[in-house]
Amino acid sequence: MKTTADKETLYEIASAFDTGSEAVYLEPFGSGHINRTFRITCRDGRRFILQMISKTLTDYPDKLMDNIVYVTNHLRSKEQDPRKVLTPVFTRTSLSLLSLPSGSWRMYRYVEDSFCPEGIGTEEEFYLAASAFGKFEEQLSDFDPSLLFESLPDFHNTPFRFRQFHEALNKNAAGRKEGVSREIEFLLAHEEEAGMLQRMRESGELPVRVTHNDTKLNNILFDRKTGKPLCVIDLDTVMPGLSLYDFGDAIRFGASTASEDEKDLEKVTLNLHRYRIFRKGFQEACPGLTPLERELLPLGAKVITTEQAARFLTDYLNGDRYYQISYEEQNLNRTRTQIRLVQEMERNWAAMNLNAEL
Repeated sequence: MKTTADKETLYEIASAFDTGSEAVYLEPFGSGHINRTFRITCRDGRRFILQMISKTLTDYPDKLMDNIVYVTNHLRSKEQDPRKVLTPVFTRTSLSLLSLPSGSWRMYRYVEDSFCPEGIGTEEEFYLAASAFGKFEEQLSDFDPSLLFESLPDFHNTPFRFRQFHEALNKNAAGRKEGVSREIEFLLAHEEEAGMLQRMRESGELPVRVTHNDTKLNNILFDRKTGKPLCVIDLDTVMPGLSLYDFGDAIRFGASTASEDEKDLEKVTLNLHRYRIFRKGFQEACPGLTPLERELLPLGAKVITTEQAARFLTDYLNGDRYYQISYEEQNLNRTRTQIRLVQEMERNWAAMNLNAEL
């Protein structure tokens, strides 16, 4: 909100939504870097989240919102507590999205007395996050994923990501190829294995489910009083996918002992205890996983980490055009941490596949 006029415009936008009361206070909210987000307080005391969907997120904001409405309606049919499902607020003309020249705007009910943990959280929070994401997939196991629009096509299509990697290798647009021969060699050696889950999806061996596709701890709202999970949020990436990728991405982020761009690779290891904690919580909350899905959970972690390494190195070779960087070799450091994490998984492979403690 840079000017009074801008603030007045935001109040006008808020008034287009059917909140049942006049908005009297508006403030920037959250720490997200993609969507522009505000918290609205109405005259009757109720609060809402007003958000402009970034144009960089999707070319189809209306279809993205359709996905969210379908999924939240289905979840709401299984929950009695309204705080346990993200609730979109429609416009006065019954639309889930307000399309304006300034952008596409949406609104949610604000979940009072809630918080999002930052970072990887405590072991207890990590276990509870596993339960929340597992429950999310279990509750949507009887929803037809083909009804959802693929808002980010080929997002976790690993062979597609490797095709992008090969294109970047061939073009060598930033002239960096010669300095990353070890990283290239590692990824090429793992390409065949990394494509296994996508091939099993295409063959029908693995079921396509409604998946979240961004299973970080800060995408769960926790109850401030009880410390327990309330609901999964940030549903922009919800679409058809594999449960193994949701599991694997959580492990890639939450069971690593170092930051994603750590320069000292000696600090990058797999916290096997946190891995077991998450696997236990995820499996308990999602009993509908098939025996094959359960068996391949470790591979899900390994594949998604390999895929992310390929994506980081692709961007580095292309001249850092996709991921935001704060220094020149950040994408290369990100690549190296992911490769090191894959190596740590391989070193602990027998323990990762052990079900005795679950």
